Amino acid sequence: MTALCGPSVATELALRAAGLDPADVARVIAAAFAEDFAHGGDATSDATVPADQRSRALVASRASGCLAGVAVAAAAFEALDSAVSAEIRIADSARVAPGDVVLVVDGPTRALLGAERTALNLLCHLSGVATATRRWADALEGTGARVRDTRKTLPGLRALQKYAVRCGGGTNHRMSLGDAALVKDNHVVAAGGVAEAFRRVRAARPDLVIEVEVDTVGQFREVLAAGADLVLLDNMTAATLRECVAIAAAHRRSSGRPVLLEASGGLTIERAREVGETGVDFLSVGALTHSASVLDLGVDLQPLPPAAT
Repeated sequence: MTALCGPSVATELALRAAGLDPADVARVIAAAFAEDFAHGGDATSDATVPADQRSRALVASRASGCLAGVAVAAAAFEALDSAVSAEIRIADSARVAPGDVVLVVDGPTRALLGAERTALNLLCHLSGVATATRRWADALEGTGARVRDTRKTLPGLRALQKYAVRCGGGTNHRMSLGDAALVKDNHVVAAGGVAEAFRRVRAARPDLVIEVEVDTVGQFREVLAAGADLVLLDNMTAATLRECVAIAAAHRRSSGRPVLLEASGGLTIERAREVGETGVDFLSVGALTHSASVLDLGVDLQPLPPAAT
């Protein structure tokens, strides 16, 4: 496969406006094309499509949902041939209905067909993540709680998947193991106790946000006393969550130091509002990224007149 083309100025600006690094997006696209073109060119298109044929690709939604990754798809279409140009019709985070055209791409037909699957794979998946997140955000509306993702992401796609969560109205947890600390049950076992695990991380990395996972009210009181300011309440009933929220409120009144609370474990969309109304700040939902169904979008080609010479 020949070297890939960079995105157009408009597409690059759209990626940057979304907070995405065009170089990172290009690496994902290049990896996908390396799989599709591992054995040479596109055998079917090369045999059936004249080299000088041009087309317009209309990328349209076939279901209702929330968009994410339109500029990523545009960059994928533009990567195979510098003669391809993409126009974003509907921006990320927008809700779409069946028939809505989100992207229009003009260029050599062979290039459009060669890029189609990569563009759709990324757009459909990211829009599926955004759509799933939007359902949770809608369910939590008015409770004060927000849905939050995890590191349960596909290798190589973390930045894009977490971007899709933001498009759907969610908020991001840490991006890596080093930009924040999360003390989980295995760290507690290794350190000999939840408070001791917290103290060790605080001593080693005083600059980091440290979240501590607990599964009992007793552990929660322990980490509050140790100085934790972000606590993951794992597999607790709504009643126990409300108890922890009340303890945190009393702690704030007495110490002047707030603590943020995140519920996790066994959460379902049916329980979302009940959990949000307990007073927690976040609901941690790994399924946003590891189990989201794709949003169905498709490509329809329309012939264009030959390019002027």
